[in-house]
Amino acid sequence: MPCIVSVASGKGGVGKSMVVSNLGLLLAKKGLRVTLVDMDIGGANLHILFGMFHPPSTLSDFLTNTLKNLNETAHPIPGPSSLKLIPGTGETLITANLQHAKKKRLIRHLHKLEADIILVDVGAGTSYHALDFFLLADFFLAVATPDPTSVLDLYRFIKLAAIRKVLTAFSARDPVAESLLDKDFHSIAAVLEAVGKTSESGVATAQEALKRFQPGLILNRMTPKSRINTLHLQHLLKQYVGTDLSILGKIPEDNQVQQSILKYLPVVELAPSSPATNALKQIADNVVEMVEQTPESIDRMEEPRKIRA
Repeated sequence: MPCIVSVASGKGGVGKSMVVSNLGLLLAKKGLRVTLVDMDIGGANLHILFGMFHPPSTLSDFLTNTLKNLNETAHPIPGPSSLKLIPGTGETLITANLQHAKKKRLIRHLHKLEADIILVDVGAGTSYHALDFFLLADFFLAVATPDPTSVLDLYRFIKLAAIRKVLTAFSARDPVAESLLDKDFHSIAAVLEAVGKTSESGVATAQEALKRFQPGLILNRMTPKSRINTLHLQHLLKQYVGTDLSILGKIPEDNQVQQSILKYLPVVELAPSSPATNALKQIADNVVEMVEQTPESIDRMEEPRKIRA
């Protein structure tokens, strides 16, 4: 089984897809079989960053059963032979109103992809689609900029993702799930309190669901004047969400990034020595370390392909 890493953001325009495309390329260069999956429903653009303007097949073909096997939508990316991309969908009725059964089928087939690592580019915002696609992973990454609204949106996203993770730990007909559906919670403590009022044994289930929910944060477009109180953000998440937030890396503002987007080429290829590339290389190393520090995740990768410097 592949190891799945989801990448999300609280708002759009923070460079999430740029991060995914470059991380995928760097991980593939380490000898890992990497598949990028664009799950930004209705706003897919990951293929454009690689100059793939008209993909021969996309997620839509799988969701409509035109293609039965998700591997058939995985297209090789020029360069490392171990890098593939599954393009996302356009804004269609079937994707805007994706049925639960189709979503479950998609998630099930993700785990069958022929890859060591799958990077899932999750759409921005807090829709059920975004939250569920974010939570399907083994590891979680969140991208934000120093902009205060971006940080606030990130906090809201992670809080709602944590609540959604607790909710989905129970079956749809479980009394605990029914008691949580129509309520607005301001903290995980309030969620656990509500669970406890319905089922004392359910608290342990909820706590276990949150146990490994520890997103890693990537800060993009940092400048010497950037003002972001990461310690305060980490404190808020620990206090109200009950989860730790590690900083996986900071990507500086770099004109080469915009140039790479205009040329449909990842910045790590266009400018291998640029400040942004150096930061992305360090983040790729940190992602590998994050994945490999979990014993069960090591077993998922083929031993000869784990890491090549």
